[in-house]
Amino acid sequence: MIGLWYEDHALGQTAELGAHRFSREEIVAFARRFDPQPFHLDEAAAATSIFGGLCASGWHTVSVSMRLLVDWRRARREAAAAAGETPPPLGLGRGVRDLRWTLPVRPDDVVGFTLTFESTRELPRPEWGLVGMRIAGVNQDGRPVCAYTLLGLAARRPA
Repeated sequence: MIGLWYEDHALGQTAELGAHRFSREEIVAFARRFDPQPFHLDEAAAATSIFGGLCASGWHTVSVSMRLLVDWRRARREAAAAAGETPPPLGLGRGVRDLRWTLPVRPDDVVGFTLTFESTRELPRPEWGLVGMRIAGVNQDGRPVCAYTLLGLAARRPA
């Protein structure tokens, strides 16, 4: 199991965050609220677009990955607490880089998300370290649909 502290993050370590099925209704509801472009809202308009059919907003796809990441982290913290450990303070996001949407997510696609630790860096504040996590989404056919690197603060173990 991947630990909770900065020192526990080894480069190349991976974790399955979970999978999500994108329904037509959910795609349209997200688009209406946050990304109201025709190819996210209407099948007829989407058919004439570059996508050739209705697809989820890339922001929807990334938002789902964030939800799965938060749920995964919460479960790890709860497991540590149940084992009598004191979880570290929560860090915060410091940015995203190299965000790519490589394939449209269609209604009824099931996208599984994984996390891979790709970098760590000590910071001037000794109680925190910076961790780079690559998040990748792959559809039910094994084809990549999105990927990005999330930079976040992780608490360092007290001396």
